[in-house]
Amino acid sequence: MGLKIGDAIPLFTLPDAQGNQFSIKQLIGEKPFVIYFYPKNNTPGCTKEACDFRDKYEDFKNCGAEVVGISADTPKSHANFQNKHQLPFILLSDKNNEVRRKFKIKNNFLLVPGRETYVIDEKGKVVMVFNSLNASEHMKRALLALSKK
Repeated sequence: MGLKIGDAIPLFTLPDAQGNQFSIKQLIGEKPFVIYFYPKNNTPGCTKEACDFRDKYEDFKNCGAEVVGISADTPKSHANFQNKHQLPFILLSDKNNEVRRKFKIKNNFLLVPGRETYVIDEKGKVVMVFNSLNASEHMKRALLALSKK
């Protein structure tokens, strides 16, 4: 079983699309945020999900929130994905799936990394968890959870 509402998220540091180390501590205590785990850059579902977050990014900012996408892709792959689709939010490289394991996210169909979205309050506590292969629902659920705060 993964993290549940009310759980504190595990602390972590991962490289971003530019290869810089990004610590989640930069957001905790500052603002609410969304972390969405996705299987792979440039696949149809993952591209749809990323573009959904991109298209509503201003709505997330209006809620005072940041968006963070995490997959096992390399920083270079993230940079290409970010540039190709003009993604304005943070993409982090979890090459060895260490953070995915800390969040206790299971693979779907044994091989495909799980697609899971968390909304985290400014204190670092989980306020929403959504796990579904349906990429089109993740952004909607996250934005709804933030708008209820």
